[in-house]
Amino acid sequence: MCLAFTPHLLNAQQPQSPIVLHAARLLQVDTGTVIQPGEVLVEGNRIKAVGKSVEHPAGAKVIDLGGATLMPGLIDAHIHLFLHPGAEDLQTVEESVPWRVILAEQAAKDDVMAGYTAERDMGTEGAGSADTAIREAINKGIIPGPRLRLSGNAIDILGGHEDANKYNPAQHVLSNADYANSAEQLVEVMREQHKEGSDFAKIYETGKDKMIDGVLRTPFQYTAAQLTAAVEEARRMGTTVSVHAMGEPGTLYAAQAGVASIDHATQLSDETIRLMKEKGIFSVPTFTIFDYFAKHRESQDQAAAEAEMLQYKIKEFRKQVAAGVQFAVGSDVGPFPHGTQAREMTLMVEYGMKPAAVLQADLINGAKLLGWGGQIGELKAGYFADIVAVPGNPLEDISTCEHVSFVMKDGKVLRQ
Repeated sequence: MCLAFTPHLLNAQQPQSPIVLHAARLLQVDTGTVIQPGEVLVEGNRIKAVGKSVEHPAGAKVIDLGGATLMPGLIDAHIHLFLHPGAEDLQTVEESVPWRVILAEQAAKDDVMAGYTAERDMGTEGAGSADTAIREAINKGIIPGPRLRLSGNAIDILGGHEDANKYNPAQHVLSNADYANSAEQLVEVMREQHKEGSDFAKIYETGKDKMIDGVLRTPFQYTAAQLTAAVEEARRMGTTVSVHAMGEPGTLYAAQAGVASIDHATQLSDETIRLMKEKGIFSVPTFTIFDYFAKHRESQDQAAAEAEMLQYKIKEFRKQVAAGVQFAVGSDVGPFPHGTQAREMTLMVEYGMKPAAVLQADLINGAKLLGWGGQIGELKAGYFADIVAVPGNPLEDISTCEHVSFVMKDGKVLRQ
């Protein structure tokens, strides 16, 4: 069941008693093992102790989760709170920003109740910096939701990937992203977005994508020098740049610039992979969105094209796994229902990774990518008490992460 959510502001003066969580198993993410049984002592919003058994302080509340496995709160490194299933372009044209904020609030709740206690929002799709309102409301305890890293709008060139290209140009339909057509404009837009509350910059580097003779072809949008200017500006502000990049040469330019992550990353050359490994750049495959669109398109031709792209992506992913690419886990949730994105981990296992490796990519690498390394993503003393429970053992069946039964975020129980 989901507990009624009480804003933290209303009980901020009430001290919280220690909590002991007990379950049949506890996942140790770094070693890819479980201990049996497992307990976690939570004091305030931090983990105090972890082990087969922990101290039970006087007055502690004990929550016995039976045959479940305790594990860190899940992390989705690529989401869209301001999107929902349906025509993506029409959402930005027909729905007001205030209405989209209301829907985004519901999306944040759906995600955290599904066990996602930290997420990276990769663009509001035309809602500007409205995501900052969601983040601040969550941080102040007004609404339930995950810890958030936000980009505001994505950044795109005129006529680029998200520039309403299928509409009558005479109607001047607004882009879903902020325009930047040069290195100077990239810096200017990033400064404005940072002022409005962004945590990082999301840049569209490739598109429109086509499969030609069984191979992905996708034009780049920014040169390596332009992306380097963006990365240097982000570094000055203490932030990062991540790119939407499906294939070469855009993926290579992103790697040369030293972005934090290459999202979608369907096609990576040997040189791109070498640079990513050298610079610690994460690949975020986003299989779930491709899988969803292969089954939910308006026509059979569209579905077939998506299916062809997915099969190509799977083949390339297996090469990336064998080459030792460093992955984080992101689903691109929004165009498919929020709260269902744990399927991403199931697909990554299905397509060639071991469950332990996927969990490490999601939790340890995800924490690093979001800038919370050493604070979330593992059950260790001193970490934030972001903890979930799943039925069964995720090392044996990772799909159990699609069935989270208990959620604690920041030491507060949201679902039990």
